Amino acid sequence: MTPSAEPPGRLRSRPARLTGREGLKGLAGLSGPQYFLLAGSFLIPLGSFAVLPFMSVLLHEQLGMELGVVGVVLAVASFVQFAGGVVGAVVAERIGLQRTMLLALVIRTAGFAGFVPGLGHPAAAVTALFLVSCGAALYLPANKAYLVHRVADERRPLLLSASGSALNAGIALGPIAAAPFVLSASAGLFTAVAVLFAAITVGHALLPAEAPDHHPEEPERPQEPRTPKEAGQPKETGRTEDSGHTEDSGHTEEGVEAQHPSRRREKPFAGLPVLPFAITVLSVYVFMFFQHYLAVYAVPRTSTEFYGLVLALYAVLLVVAQPLLSDWIARMPYPRALRVGFAALAAGMATLALGRPAALLAGALLICLGEIVLFLKNDLEALARSPRSPAVVFGHQRLAAGIGAFASGIAGGEGYGLAERSGCPGLFWAAVAVQCVLLPPLLIRALRRLRPGSTTEH
Repeated sequence: MTPSAEPPGRLRSRPARLTGREGLKGLAGLSGPQYFLLAGSFLIPLGSFAVLPFMSVLLHEQLGMELGVVGVVLAVASFVQFAGGVVGAVVAERIGLQRTMLLALVIRTAGFAGFVPGLGHPAAAVTALFLVSCGAALYLPANKAYLVHRVADERRPLLLSASGSALNAGIALGPIAAAPFVLSASAGLFTAVAVLFAAITVGHALLPAEAPDHHPEEPERPQEPRTPKEAGQPKETGRTEDSGHTEDSGHTEEGVEAQHPSRRREKPFAGLPVLPFAITVLSVYVFMFFQHYLAVYAVPRTSTEFYGLVLALYAVLLVVAQPLLSDWIARMPYPRALRVGFAALAAGMATLALGRPAALLAGALLICLGEIVLFLKNDLEALARSPRSPAVVFGHQRLAAGIGAFASGIAGGEGYGLAERSGCPGLFWAAVAVQCVLLPPLLIRALRRLRPGSTTEH
């Protein structure tokens, strides 16, 4: 598999290697805002997933909405949450990372508070859900960008993986903590989540605004004179002898933008690294089959208790392994990471097709490995390849994830239904495994044909 070439004029350096002990020391030496953001990476999904996984129950059973309508509402809300990351990135470029996070949390807090009156009014509940989704779309690109702002390249994998582990821990614990209260004490649960988000919002208001990204560690290089005569004279602002334009010693607006490309007002999709974007779409597309349909496949063949055990072990592996493997993933060449990641997904999906309890557990853990490798490596590769700010890069990645999840939802329902009607639901997982093997090379070949010379091996 062959990733695309670097943007013209950019030199790519391999990150310095961090050992496991050095990585832990790196976490011990974080700044106060970074510690706060990592804590928030746990608390925010903890509160969110105390509510969001139960939205279908709330909308259908308590508010009487038809399941078809519920499905459309949840699909659109999910797409807004993911695809809106592009808008969030644009907002972050305009008003700054800290202000964007604060605005996003105000919106999300209002959304969770809106669920309280929404218990008796479907329109209010749907409005609250979309506020929460819009807040997430604004928050996540700015959050990741603030976390790695002006951080050395070799430290980014550890920070991003630690943030991902905290997020996954919150996702795993949120539904467990809320399950006893979501139906019997819904108003109290929603109020508690709104209070939690209000406290997190106050904490973000106290964060310092990010420092300007002007890279002071790179001293200005004196411009070499054009002629020996100019070497002994002070440089003047004026017209050059061989052209009709004004030269301003690099201090014009164009000169500033040339030195600091991040200050340019660029279009939202300018500088999009096509291959990591496309691979993220594909990674999320195949992964979401597992996320959406494992429950309906596993519970009838085992039990709800065993399914809960599988999810718990999956979450533990994800939380523990991602930081430990972050350096290995960062140093792995992109083509090899794609082979390892998609091979793990394919093996996991094929193992699920066996349908036995041990196979379900083994398949889930293999899929977890594929998720760890692909999701982290795609983010790191997108950061390395794009000339845009991290907020824009993460916005692009969120959009890619939204496209993949949306496509998986459309294809998965019909596909699983067809396999179930045939009497062999395991064929669904076998078909997904085949896609994990065939689609990555086909996608890369298609990109190479569409953009000749845009993919090179390195």
